[in-house]
Amino acid sequence: MTAPAQQEIPLPPEPDAAGKPESVALTATKPPMPAIAETAATAVAARERAAVEARFVVAAKFPRSIDEARLRILDACKRPRFAESARYSKPVGKQRVEGLSIRFAEEAARAWGNLDVTAMIVFDDPDRRIYRVTGTDLETNATQSQDIIIEKVVERRQPRQGQTVIGQRQNTRGETVYLIEAGEDELHNKVNAMIAKARRNIILALIPSDISEEADELVQKVVRERDTKDPAGARKTILEAFWGLGVTPEAVQEFMQKPLDQLNPAELSTLRAMYTAIKDGETTWAAAVEELKGKVGTGKERGADALRGKLGTEKPAK
Repeated sequence: MTAPAQQEIPLPPEPDAAGKPESVALTATKPPMPAIAETAATAVAARERAAVEARFVVAAKFPRSIDEARLRILDACKRPRFAESARYSKPVGKQRVEGLSIRFAEEAARAWGNLDVTAMIVFDDPDRRIYRVTGTDLETNATQSQDIIIEKVVERRQPRQGQTVIGQRQNTRGETVYLIEAGEDELHNKVNAMIAKARRNIILALIPSDISEEADELVQKVVRERDTKDPAGARKTILEAFWGLGVTPEAVQEFMQKPLDQLNPAELSTLRAMYTAIKDGETTWAAAVEELKGKVGTGKERGADALRGKLGTEKPAK
């Protein structure tokens, strides 16, 4: 009978010069980068889908009461400080555009409830970025969307050192303004302002128009009554607000083309709405002055009468 073959046992690694055994290299196989990116994208998509489904479930469990939501909106409009910021006014072409502001839309969305408004980038290149803002009523599944195109430039009268000038144009006063490549902060502010305006439009489209119109009438009434009772206090508050934007009382008086102590409640309301528009990023003081100076004093009416017509305010009864 032959003896069984002996099994060879591997010897440990030889020690190195320092007396330590040599390490054995281990090779790990990494998954390819496209596979990692695909896995991450799938995980993000699943997470977003779960979040949306959860919102629908919560909305079904806690449906809104239209009557209660309406009363909450109107109750907010009765607060004078809120009513002051609930409307905006800005010059566009030969007319003025007025309406409910971004601040009103935010409050209305909270009171109405079960609304989901999101913004996502759908296109981006060195010149422009496109966002799609979508709003959904989680109870009725009614959906509104709006695409906004954001050019990565800003207008400046005088470019600073280091800024890249892309082009230039003539404004209505014949002055040259330059198109400057937007920096990170400037682009961020521009994006936030335009998305906020799109959100406002979508929220107002999802809320019944009769409730929005009722709220609009109420905020105008609240502000008008307050200004009538204390016009000096209203004027002081408005001038302090513009001062915070870097606009002096002298500039406001030049814009209105009449002494500030002679402003009527309608003109005070228009100034307040203009301040709201500037604060919300709807327009700028320079743009408002540019629009106005291109129109006032060119026809038969001049001075305060012409301005009053351009502002959309009524001439006080004699």
